[in-house]
Amino acid sequence: MSDSNVVFSAAAKAVQARRGSRAAYAKVEARGGFESRVTPELAEFIAARDSFFLATASADGQPYVQHRGGPPGFLHVLDEQTLAFADFRGNRQYITLGNLSENERAFVFLIDWAEQRRIKLWCRGRVVEDDPGLLTRLSDPDYEGRPEQAIVLTVLAWNENCSQHLPRLLPAEDVVRARLTEEER
Repeated sequence: MSDSNVVFSAAAKAVQARRGSRAAYAKVEARGGFESRVTPELAEFIAARDSFFLATASADGQPYVQHRGGPPGFLHVLDEQTLAFADFRGNRQYITLGNLSENERAFVFLIDWAEQRRIKLWCRGRVVEDDPGLLTRLSDPDYEGRPEQAIVLTVLAWNENCSQHLPRLLPAEDVVRARLTEEER
């Protein structure tokens, strides 16, 4: 389990106290805090995702969030503390790489739109440019994206977020398949 300070800053705890939710989170802390290892259930959830959001910040705190996409399971669970993915060539701005070079803090936001589930992971991140074996392990030869490097994330804490206000969205191919099935009836 993880110390809740990874998730809640002193300022966040002060706001929780002022607004009445601190006692509930103190109970989470009393039970050991937030989960910090990748459970089999989390690994299964991650393996089914074909996209996620990765947030980083520069050394001076300038935030950046980027969508990452690929074939289902492109975010790999390496062990119960470590996730990694092949970082594909994109617009060549390299903001995430620059941020991770000076600030290892990273945040992963995973969403299952169809089932209205989302999981938040607080991590330490690093870029690995000189490990062809790792890049091969993380790459899908059938995917058209060209991997440039790997990004490795050490999970510090994670939490399944409530589904309130999360719209239910379905993949287009599922909607088309459902329509075809209806037309057959």
